Amino acid sequence: MDIDAHSLHTRFPATAEEEAYAYVLYRIRMGICKAGDRLIPEDIAAEINTSRMPVREAFRRLASEGLVVIRPNRGAIVRGLDANEMEEVFCMRGALEGLAARMALPKITSKHVAELTRLIDVMESLEQDVQQWVTAHRNFHEYLCQLCGRQRLIAQVSGLHTVVEPHMRLWVELADKPTTSRDDHMTIIAAVKAGDPLMLEAAVREHIEATVPALRDWMTASS
Repeated sequence: MDIDAHSLHTRFPATAEEEAYAYVLYRIRMGICKAGDRLIPEDIAAEINTSRMPVREAFRRLASEGLVVIRPNRGAIVRGLDANEMEEVFCMRGALEGLAARMALPKITSKHVAELTRLIDVMESLEQDVQQWVTAHRNFHEYLCQLCGRQRLIAQVSGLHTVVEPHMRLWVELADKPTTSRDDHMTIIAAVKAGDPLMLEAAVREHIEATVPALRDWMTASS
């Protein structure tokens, strides 16, 4: 699967721990390692040609980010979210991404609007490839957030995307969910062009939170 590096936020790992972290994170994000799967450090170490210690350190970092659960004397497993937790994360995303968009608006130029529109075009072109669509969808949202230039806020938003991404991939793959959402995203572009920061903040927040009812219903039905 070809994944746009723009969405991965990784650089060439400088240490064995960073390499192990990037490797396991990618597998969780892409849904290769699913909720409840056991992560075996010996196997992962062999796959990336390193020792177990960097892998265990990577597990601790992933646990601190809410992606892995380390069980005493029982090893590490991939952590999933229940419906209530998923709703909480989406509401947090709505609040923080809305804030980021509002703060970004004074810096947004016509070139940025053109890039945001291009990213929507990419999403639309990938409607038959749901896994690539999820990547393109994240690219759009994170590109808009990055325009605020506030690194702490950008990191928080990225972390929230990472927590929900495996569930999003399952949802669009297994549920009867159309991936075409051009009109929804063009509403955000229209708010940008209107130049009203509160309008843009509300548009982003409403767009994100609108996902919650359908996703909650799917998670409840499939649990």
